[in-house]
Amino acid sequence: MPPSTVPTLRQQRLGAELRKLRLSAGLSSTEAAARLGIQQARMSMIEAGRYAVGADRVRALARAYSCTDRALVEALAGMTGGRTRGWWEEYRGVLPTAALDLAEAEHHATSMHIATVVHLPGLLQTPDHARALIGAAVPPLPPHEVEHRVSFRIRRQAVLYGDDPTPLTAAVHEAALRMGFGGPTVARAQLAHLVEMSERENVTVLVIPFGSGTFPSSGQSVVYLHGPVPQLDTVQLDTDHGSEFVDAHAHLAVYRAVVERMAERALDPTASRDLMHRIAREFRDP
Repeated sequence: MPPSTVPTLRQQRLGAELRKLRLSAGLSSTEAAARLGIQQARMSMIEAGRYAVGADRVRALARAYSCTDRALVEALAGMTGGRTRGWWEEYRGVLPTAALDLAEAEHHATSMHIATVVHLPGLLQTPDHARALIGAAVPPLPPHEVEHRVSFRIRRQAVLYGDDPTPLTAAVHEAALRMGFGGPTVARAQLAHLVEMSERENVTVLVIPFGSGTFPSSGQSVVYLHGPVPQLDTVQLDTDHGSEFVDAHAHLAVYRAVVERMAERALDPTASRDLMHRIAREFRDP
């Protein structure tokens, strides 16, 4: 298979996991390449995600590394091949690469946990709410780019629909419900949409009310994307300069605890919906 000059996050992750297996086996890249009968340069490209490998090659690498975790090996085999030709590829060169990586990660996630304080999850936003947020970016974006980003955000939401929708649990602070982005009309519609989504079988929205006490990660949004095995989980963090992705096992453990503890501080789903209804009634037109 040909080399990839711009590997996706998923391709980079596969290469990084194969490198971890090699290091655990105590082999250098030169030794591993020799066992497979390939050049060391190609091995380096595989581990950098710049050379697509097939499922059989991944299994061969696992055997060379004496990896006996069959669930992990098969999960890695499922990540093989070239760049996924998902709908997000239509936006390549139009939107930042990190945005496309997030859409691809959401597409492949087995379930998702999101924890937010002042912003609602992008997967649960209405177009008007998203437009109000994206339109306030610094530096300001031209109108056509705002619309590109709004359409992209709404298309990402397809993972919550269909015959096999991805399970989503979102722990949202009351502050996010009261921000009123876009004005009263937009805010009411957004809260109504949030309630409607929370009634879907695969979506759980838990509201952390004011006065609930101390909880972790109060300064940023956390998106925890579950992979087919825990070793392949991924965390996405929103920052002012864009998305950051985290996959080190120690970091995954920290953020897994963060989303769990925030959910523990939240109201149950029914009480959360009641609070959303009450807040929506408080938004009045001037």
